[in-house]
Amino acid sequence: MIERVRLAVVGVGNNTSALVQGIALHRQTGSLVGVRRPVIDGLGVDDIDFVAAFATSEEKIGRDLTEAIFMPPNNFPSLDCDLPRAGVPVTKGLVDATEIDRVAAQLAGAEVLLYSAPSGRPETARAYAEAAYRAGVAFINTTADPIARDTEWLNRFAAAGLPLLGDDLASQFGTSVVHNTLLRLLAERGLTLVSSYQVNLGGTEDFRNLVENPDSKKQSKLNALSASGKVEMAPLGYLPHLKSQKVAHLNLEAQGWGGTAVSLDVKLTVHDPSGAAGVNIDLVRIAASALRNGHGGNPAEATPLLKSPPGTAS
Repeated sequence: MIERVRLAVVGVGNNTSALVQGIALHRQTGSLVGVRRPVIDGLGVDDIDFVAAFATSEEKIGRDLTEAIFMPPNNFPSLDCDLPRAGVPVTKGLVDATEIDRVAAQLAGAEVLLYSAPSGRPETARAYAEAAYRAGVAFINTTADPIARDTEWLNRFAAAGLPLLGDDLASQFGTSVVHNTLLRLLAERGLTLVSSYQVNLGGTEDFRNLVENPDSKKQSKLNALSASGKVEMAPLGYLPHLKSQKVAHLNLEAQGWGGTAVSLDVKLTVHDPSGAAGVNIDLVRIAASALRNGHGGNPAEATPLLKSPPGTAS
C-alpha cells in the first residue's frame, strides 16, 4: 500500500477549502467527476493527508482545518460530503522573515508545502520557500509572485534534491486556458489575429487582493497566452456578490481569407477555487513523487499546469 502524501498548506482560504472538501468527497464516493488524472505515480486523489496549515486570520488560527475553511471571508460552498476533523489546528503564519526557522520546524513530517496565499506578497512567498528549503520539503508556489522562475531559487532547490513547482496556477478550466486555446485555434486555422482582450470579475478575497496588487498577476496572465503582444488585459474587477464564482469575458478579432472580419465573444462562468483545486491535486502528487525519487527543481510534467513556469517573464 502506497504511503499517503503528507501535505502542509499556507493560506486557509477558498482554494484550500475546495481542496480539503474535494479530497474528502472523493474519499467517500470514489467519484472521478472533475478529476484530470486519477492516479499519478501510484498516488490516488485521496492519497493525501493534511499535516500542517498556516494562516494570518485570527478567526482561523487555533481552529481545526476543517472548521477554519468555512470561516469568513471564505465563501466557497459546502460540498455534499461528511468532513471529519483533520486533527490539524491552523497555526499562525509568518509575520516576517525572522520566523522562518519556526515555520521550518513546524514542517517536520511534511513532504510538500503548498503555498496558496494571495498573490502580490513576494517577500512572504520567498520566506515560505526558504522555510520549505530548510525543512527539506518540496515547495509549490500557486501565486504569481516569482519563485520558481527565479533561477537562483530554482538552482538552490535543484542542488538540494528538492522539487520547486511554480509559478501561478493555470486553472483547470479558467480564462487563460480557454483564451490560449482559442488563440491557438485561430493560428492553426490560418486566421490572422488583429486584437484580443479579456475581462475577469470575481468575488473572493484573492480577487480583492489582486485588484489592489495587479502587476505580477497581469504579467503572469500574459505569460500564459500566445500572441500576447496583441492581447489586452482589462483591470480585474472585485464584485463581492459573485462570491467564489469568476465571470470572464473574452473577445477575439481576426481576419480570414481576403482580409474579411471574424469576431468571437465568449463568456465563461466558473467557481475559481474549484479550478485551483483541480490543478493543485495534481501538483501535490507530482511534487511528492519527485521528492521521493530525489528529483530536485521543477518537474517537466508540472509545466502545463502553470501560467508562469521557469523560463517565462517575471
